[in-house]
Amino acid sequence: MSGMDLGLVAIVVVALAFDFTNGFHDAANAIATAVSTRALSPRVALALAGVANLVGALLSTEIAKTVGKGIIDPTLLTGTDGLVVVFSALVGAITWNLITWYFGLPSSSSHALIGGLVGSALAAGDAVQWHGIYTKVLKPMVLSPLVGFVLGAILMIIILWLVRRRNPRRVNRGFRHAQIVSSTAMAYGHGVQDAQKTMGVITLALIVTGNLGANADIPLWVILSAATAISLGTFSGGARIMRTLGRRVIKMDPAAGFAAQTVASSVLFTTAHYGLPVSTTHVITSSIMGVGATRKLSAVRWGVAGNIALAWVLTIPAAGLVAALFCLLGRAIFG
Repeated sequence: MSGMDLGLVAIVVVALAFDFTNGFHDAANAIATAVSTRALSPRVALALAGVANLVGALLSTEIAKTVGKGIIDPTLLTGTDGLVVVFSALVGAITWNLITWYFGLPSSSSHALIGGLVGSALAAGDAVQWHGIYTKVLKPMVLSPLVGFVLGAILMIIILWLVRRRNPRRVNRGFRHAQIVSSTAMAYGHGVQDAQKTMGVITLALIVTGNLGANADIPLWVILSAATAISLGTFSGGARIMRTLGRRVIKMDPAAGFAAQTVASSVLFTTAHYGLPVSTTHVITSSIMGVGATRKLSAVRWGVAGNIALAWVLTIPAAGLVAALFCLLGRAIFG
């Protein structure tokens, strides 16, 4: 086996490791509200999220195409240099994922990966497709949380109006059952969005090594392996981040949890259809905040929300910086 082939194998392994960390880092996105309202037990919720992630990851490749070909230009990165760029991007993303997971901050694995790709590509030259970054990353990055916040507030107001004369105990029981459906939809949306990003990275590595044409479809083995890795990662859990989203942003009840998950999953389905790699973390967190703001602004713990927002802002540059440093080191060693 040649050095190029060994490098490709290493990237596939690291990419699937990133996919696994994405699963346990972002598992809370789908299930935190259902667990905090006792609609589901943690074990059942994680199993449900793992299966739904797997199904979602298998049913679409639009996001994978964007990440694999729309963020950096694979035709400008070939051979060992291209492998170093892709490997460094993954290292940057995994490093930031682990840091934010340790501190319980629900940052975006998606933007960590994109930041890693941009940082390593800049360190290797300039293969960044800036128009694609603006239209498919930055605009959705800003707009999707705003949409989640506004729609979360609107849906919660509608629900409160519809149940205003109903028995609260029966209402809570009904929404706990409804949360099983909304949690499944949220986990499915997470699979549609996040597993595909790893598919895109592996596809990019195959292109820069000449094992796949620039216009070729994503191989089936790439789809299956990425879907399996994120599903296993999700099943392994993410208790730290689950506590932050489920309890520390607002005090949840079943109706609020259902509203937040319904809005967030709808945003994820829509953006995935158009190949826009948005952050599941951003969308669900902003939806939770929008739901909480309908009670009164003080119902949202804005200090916690501010820490989360800071992690959002830092994710792309921080992951990009780590990736750039690794890329420069790799080029010095192998260049």
